[in-house]
Amino acid sequence: MNMSFALLSGDAVASAETAGGMLSSYIISIIVLVFVFYHLLYNPEKKKWKKRQEMLKTMKIGDVVLTTGDFYGVVVDITGENVIVRFGGENKGCCILMKKSAIAEVTTAEE
Repeated sequence: MNMSFALLSGDAVASAETAGGMLSSYIISIIVLVFVFYHLLYNPEKKKWKKRQEMLKTMKIGDVVLTTGDFYGVVVDITGENVIVRFGGENKGCCILMKKSAIAEVTTAEE
């Protein structure tokens, strides 16, 4: 009887160690998944956002821009977070005040 108790307690210790090992491998796999998703999803979006902010910061008068509404225009004036864009020709065109966030792409003016 004493021998069977020793065997049972040995099995209990072994199963407890196995459960602890499974828990630690589960935690490690969660950490690895979080790391992978961070580098696959968050990092590229962050780089894209920084590139867009730099594009809007370096925009200057005379640049040709594409708006989020798919209209091409020329920057006439820049004031803070707003920009005035001329659509159409020099004489017939109309100027519209819009937010910088409405600019999708900037093409530098050719001199």
